[in-house]
Amino acid sequence: MSSELHNFKVRHIGMINWLGLWTLFTKEVMRFVKVGFQTLLAPVISSLMFLVIFKYAFGDARPAIHGVEYVQFLIPGLMMMGMLNQSFANTASSLIISKVQGNSVDFLMPPLSALELCLAFIGGAATRGLMVGTGTGLAMMLMVPFDVAHIWAVIVFGLNAVLMMGMIGLIAGITGNRFDHLAAIQNFFLLPLTMLSGTFYSITVLPDSFQALSMINPFFYLIDGFRYGFTGISDGNVGTGVLFVCIINIILASTCYLILRSGWRLKT
Repeated sequence: MSSELHNFKVRHIGMINWLGLWTLFTKEVMRFVKVGFQTLLAPVISSLMFLVIFKYAFGDARPAIHGVEYVQFLIPGLMMMGMLNQSFANTASSLIISKVQGNSVDFLMPPLSALELCLAFIGGAATRGLMVGTGTGLAMMLMVPFDVAHIWAVIVFGLNAVLMMGMIGLIAGITGNRFDHLAAIQNFFLLPLTMLSGTFYSITVLPDSFQALSMINPFFYLIDGFRYGFTGISDGNVGTGVLFVCIINIILASTCYLILRSGWRLKT
């Protein structure tokens, strides 16, 4: 017995539990990769169906927007819509499933800090969103070739989008107890914000009151800035959009950290 104890090696974690962080992140990624037809392929196909309908049914009837063909204008919005939806779904569904099945202890018991839990869950959501966005873009490029005007804008707004929705999904997953709660958030909060953000149109066609509301909609800045990266045109100020979404993400990140550190609705 003493020899066994002598040979036992104690692992020193240090300031950051890199192994635990990587393990939880890998678990989150493998959770959606194992059902990739549903979590990755299905959203790509849904976006392609939107593109097919708008291109072949309404494409010739829709005028150019700011000198850009309507289909070219539409593609970034469809890509961003898939990224937003899938990033939210990953963290929200992961936490709700853990609550329903009663296995939240799997990530609460290991020596993982609130920061490490945030990074793992949000990182998994961001990975899923980026994979869907990349797959959607590559598939659409086969149908409608398009260029990238400003790669920095594509990267900045794309990353901010998947991180934002990953954090919103984390908060929704913690505060909710059933899938009904997630459906309510999606139907009464996320869907209206997405539909009124200029995904399928330029906000310049809206009445002044709705344009003013769009200027405080973070989804508008995400889609508008992402579209600017591809087409070089935008309805709003791109610099303001970067600042606006970064401030919101800092607030969301702080909220996620504080909630996980307190254990609210997870440890009780």
